[in-house]
Amino acid sequence: MLAALLIAGLCAACGSSSGGPGASGSRSGHGATSATNAADSLPRAHPPAVEPVAGAPGGSGAGARVPRSASVSVSSPSQQRSLPQPESIAEIRRQLSQSGMTASPDQATLTSGGLAIAPVGAPAQVQEVIAAGNQIARLPYIWGGGHMTYEDTGYDCSGSLSYVLAAAHLLDRTMTSGQFEHWGRPGPGKWITVFATDGHTFMYVAGLRFDTVALAETGSRWSNRSADEPDLSSFVERHPAGL
Repeated sequence: MLAALLIAGLCAACGSSSGGPGASGSRSGHGATSATNAADSLPRAHPPAVEPVAGAPGGSGAGARVPRSASVSVSSPSQQRSLPQPESIAEIRRQLSQSGMTASPDQATLTSGGLAIAPVGAPAQVQEVIAAGNQIARLPYIWGGGHMTYEDTGYDCSGSLSYVLAAAHLLDRTMTSGQFEHWGRPGPGKWITVFATDGHTFMYVAGLRFDTVALAETGSRWSNRSADEPDLSSFVERHPAGL
C-alpha cells in the first residue's frame, strides 16, 4: 500500500505545461516560463561517460580517465549546509566492477546497485544520456527539481529527463512533461523513446526505463519495468532525431 501511494504521488505531481497544481516548472509553480528562463543556466560541459563504455569513440573504456573539471556537483560556495550529492564517478565504477557484468552490443544492463551499463554499440549521445542518468539515479524526488537550475539537490520526472538529455546536447533548456509531448520526432526511437502526458514523463534508453516511479520502488530511477502497461495508452511517444 505504501509503495502504491508513493507511485501515485509521483505520477500526480510530476509535471504539467499548464502551470496548475501538477506543474513541474519550478518549486514556486511558474511552469514552462521558469523552465525556459533556466536555459541560460545550462552548463556548457556535460557529465563524463560512465565506465565501461567500450563502444565510445576515442578509445574510452575501462582504462579511461575522467577529467575532474567535467564532474557534476550540486553544491556551491554559497551553500554551507550539506546537500545530497550525485553519484561520484569512483562509486559508479566500483559498483560496475563488483557487478561482474559486461556491456552488451545493443541492450543496456541494469546492475544490482541500480545503475545502467551502456551498450557497446550505442551512439556516443546514448552513452552520455546513460552516464548522466547514473549521476542522478538515486538523488531524491523533488517537485520542480531540475527546472530553476540544471544541477539540483533532487529532480522531478521532467527535470530528470531534462538533465540527462541536456547532458548529451539533445536539449538546450529544461522542459515540463507537457512540453515533452511535442518534443523531438513522433513515435518510438531506436535507442531513446520518451513517454509523455501533461502529468508525467519517463523514457526508455537502450531498453532500460528511466523513471521517477522506479525511484519510489527501488531507490533508483533505472529499472527493467516493461512498456507493455495498459495505462500507457494515454502517453505520447517521442524520440530525438536519429536516435
